[in-house]
Amino acid sequence: MKPSRLMLLTAVAVIVPMAPALSAGAAADDATRPQLAIEDPGFENGGTGWTFGPGTGVGTGNSHGGARFLYLDAGAGKSAELTVVAPRKGSYDLSAWIGSAGTGGTYTVRRNGETVETITLPERRSYARYTVSGVELKGGNRLEIAFGSGSAWVNVDDLMISPAAPADPKVTSSDPEVVEMFAWAKKKANSWVQLPGTVGPINVDEYQTGGTGTAQYGPSYWAGYANRSAYYSRDMTHQLVGAHILGLDTENRTMLRSYASSATAEHKYFPVWALNFDAKTYLSIDYKSPDNFVREVPAVFELIEKAGQAYLWTGDRRYVDDPVLWDFYRHATEEFIDLHNSAKPNGDVEVAEGTGNGIFAGAASYNEQDGDGLAEAGDGIAAQYQAYLALATLARGKGDTALARTYDKRAADLKAYYNDEWSGTGSGADMVRAYSTSNTPVTGWGKENSVFVPMKQILDPGPRNDAYLDYIQEQELGPEGSPNIESTTYLPDMFFKNNRNDTAWTWMKKIYEQRELQHINSSQGPNGDYPEVSFTLVSQTVEGLMGIAPDAANHRVTTQSRLPAGMKWLQTADVPIGKNTITVRHDGATKSTLTNNARKDAYSWEARFPGVHKKITVDGVPQHVRTKTVGGVTYTYATPTVRAGKTAVVQVTD
Repeated sequence: MKPSRLMLLTAVAVIVPMAPALSAGAAADDATRPQLAIEDPGFENGGTGWTFGPGTGVGTGNSHGGARFLYLDAGAGKSAELTVVAPRKGSYDLSAWIGSAGTGGTYTVRRNGETVETITLPERRSYARYTVSGVELKGGNRLEIAFGSGSAWVNVDDLMISPAAPADPKVTSSDPEVVEMFAWAKKKANSWVQLPGTVGPINVDEYQTGGTGTAQYGPSYWAGYANRSAYYSRDMTHQLVGAHILGLDTENRTMLRSYASSATAEHKYFPVWALNFDAKTYLSIDYKSPDNFVREVPAVFELIEKAGQAYLWTGDRRYVDDPVLWDFYRHATEEFIDLHNSAKPNGDVEVAEGTGNGIFAGAASYNEQDGDGLAEAGDGIAAQYQAYLALATLARGKGDTALARTYDKRAADLKAYYNDEWSGTGSGADMVRAYSTSNTPVTGWGKENSVFVPMKQILDPGPRNDAYLDYIQEQELGPEGSPNIESTTYLPDMFFKNNRNDTAWTWMKKIYEQRELQHINSSQGPNGDYPEVSFTLVSQTVEGLMGIAPDAANHRVTTQSRLPAGMKWLQTADVPIGKNTITVRHDGATKSTLTNNARKDAYSWEARFPGVHKKITVDGVPQHVRTKTVGGVTYTYATPTVRAGKTAVVQVTD
């Protein structure tokens, strides 16, 4: 039987669709006003509101989520359409999962009868996600969504409406590939954002395709598998900076706070692993009871690290004043470590541990294939180090300088212990990357518990760090490299933070090139439809290639060109910092330009250039040459103040 039409369904479905069942629910900013909605986005109710032409309808047997899908039989001229009247003004991204056995099918969005965009579908039998972005509507406008037939069957499922991205950073460059990559990543990432007020299913997974009920979704975005109705801590922490760059600060704060709220004494201060899009309900596939739920040590500390990064990017005082968040930071770096520190003695420092009994009992590492039997792992101790540094930053933001000094010292002590004792004396394959529950050191390739060590910069710069980077590159390019694109997305971050710019850029290109390959989880679709891919390519362009590091609360920003060989210049425009935006351009590694797009706030700009240079100028005026060493690298730098609406240019010469 063909996937195109196994059965025409007319009965009302009892299974909830995988995609959000959008209703006229309240928007987050105005609970009294109706929101744009698709009545039957997963076709579980037989396609309520749709107009079906000949050779089209609703069937079963090849759905993406739930039980039903829209089909169009082969041959030209067949179409199915939906018209929705916009209840108010807004800008939206409209996505749909589509599979097609041939070419020539179409996905069209019209406004008041005029075409906004038509996507011509390629031949791809498995479902992939297609998005029409930035559809501007006014109250009373007719939004028309239409699917047309092609040379073979077309199947459609799980439509979704996202609010258009609040921020719109733009990339231009001498290298067209980075421009194309950023534009794709920006569009794809925002297509995963939930429209607040949406009423959709909860507890959807591969075993419960209809979920267990519905709830009103909060500000959030997909972070994890697209066949589950939830966001995951590991994923969202890695997506957070990319989300900020797209203006998704409300979503970041809501999601972080939901994890903080879940890290209760009953849970021994572990946050839950995944929450449904209502930002309240724990995802049932990963949560069975207070002592039987998925939890992994690195996630606890990454949530603190990312809260610190969110504060630096936004300057939002809620990150330091919200008691729910603050209690989480303190419990995670105090009671949590005390409660999970018994298998391996660590002298004067404490290291949080897993049980060695699998993810539902508390794993030491993100590497779930290697996690059983481990008490301590490189990604756990490295994430703990960064959490200490983040809490010091947050404490300074709160005005508690004494607490900041305490956590700076804890970070320094933990780093010294890691380098002097915990990691052993070997390098490369011989460096210790974990300890078993019997206190036995573990060496060799550990994937995440290897990669996170130089990525989190707990390993001192120098020969051992260089050797470990070489070893990781060798392993990732060999047969033991991760087949999961999620793990690969960490590699550009790791190499950029260690100033291996050419290697980092090579991995960014490889990830982008693999976006059309089928994900290792077949129900996920192609690699490019794993949300982490697009979000991280956004952040790796801005944080990685551009080297932008903000301190929004203090109106400071640091930049460092990390352009690879062959990329002559790169500019990122309208990057949000605090309530303002900046535009930064690097010409090679010797000239940087910053424009402050604010209306009233000045920024102190630290423009860094690797190496010791003989001359440095600001707007053509020679300056006293200053140098500093950061992370084992010596930089020449200048610190001009860039007033609102002004541009400054810093250049070094030898």
